[in-house]
Amino acid sequence: MIIDTTTIQTINSFSRLEYLKEVYGTILMLFPILILVVGITIGVLVIVWLEREISAGIQQRIGPEYAGPLGILQALADGTKLLFKENLLPSRGDAYLFSIGPSIAVISILLSYSVIPFSSSLILADLSIGVFLWIAISSIAPIGLIMSGYGSNNKYSFLGGLRAAAQSISYEIPLTLCVLSISLLSNSSSTVDIVEAQSKYGFWGWNLWRQPIGFIVFIISSLAECERLPFDLPEAEEELVAGYQTEYSGIKFGLFYVASYLNLLISSLFVTVLYLGGWDLSIPYIFTADFFEINKVDVVLGTTIGIFITLAKTFLFLFIPIATRWTFPRLRMDQLLNLGWKFLLPISLGNLLLTTSSQLLSL
Repeated sequence: MIIDTTTIQTINSFSRLEYLKEVYGTILMLFPILILVVGITIGVLVIVWLEREISAGIQQRIGPEYAGPLGILQALADGTKLLFKENLLPSRGDAYLFSIGPSIAVISILLSYSVIPFSSSLILADLSIGVFLWIAISSIAPIGLIMSGYGSNNKYSFLGGLRAAAQSISYEIPLTLCVLSISLLSNSSSTVDIVEAQSKYGFWGWNLWRQPIGFIVFIISSLAECERLPFDLPEAEEELVAGYQTEYSGIKFGLFYVASYLNLLISSLFVTVLYLGGWDLSIPYIFTADFFEINKVDVVLGTTIGIFITLAKTFLFLFIPIATRWTFPRLRMDQLLNLGWKFLLPISLGNLLLTTSSQLLSL
């Protein structure tokens, strides 16, 4: 059987075309992920700068001002310094657990960003169980902290890891119950559906007004999950030197540093999505429905406006955890556990019961 040259060229052209299609599809799949990672990185740099400026204002001192305009590049300078520092391994420690712990903490938080809707048409994965996927993924981060504490072969590090696990378990249950109340109220666990359910009724339809008890419990629980003051017991300097971070240096210490701000940003984004209407900009006494008709005409412009509104709400909310850091003293471990188990858990259960009852009565 003889195959002519034309047939061979046709087969080669077809194979080349299929290969180009696969490459193009891969690029289309990776491009949104790349954009999200770049956006998250910029967001973390902005949060670090905001915290330093707000903290300086609260303490009546001058904040960062030399690295870049208004000191906005100070976080980048600190990260570069950590990048070039030596990575030290503790003697008799478990090198594998010691090395993989920070990576688990960062990756588990990064995966949570996939279910955040920055606008009605910009979300990496619109899942029907989006909010519960975030809770499930966020419960992995304390495992990395325990591994870091155990692998450090240091009593302070190990105690810090145990504290992180106890704190996560104590406050994850009230957090989950608050999210469940929101899901019942919105008849969905999708983050996009939750935002759209709030936007139907405008500003007064935000879950902030419909779930005020859940909002307060959610804020307290999310601060504890982020290990922010007054809940930073896993790394209390006066008691545990630096907790599970004691033996870390260089880029591995930098990963823990980044993870804390990534966690703070994702928590603030979820507060915006679950309670503050997400990308919706319904202002009382101002009718904005006609303004948002541009979404049907120009998707790009509508998406840009949605991203801006979501981020504006998020960064405005960030003032609360930053101000809390300089307002309240650190709790003792028994006070922290009592607050979670004896107060927040019963309150969140009662809030869930009220939400369920109201939904049943409305049928």
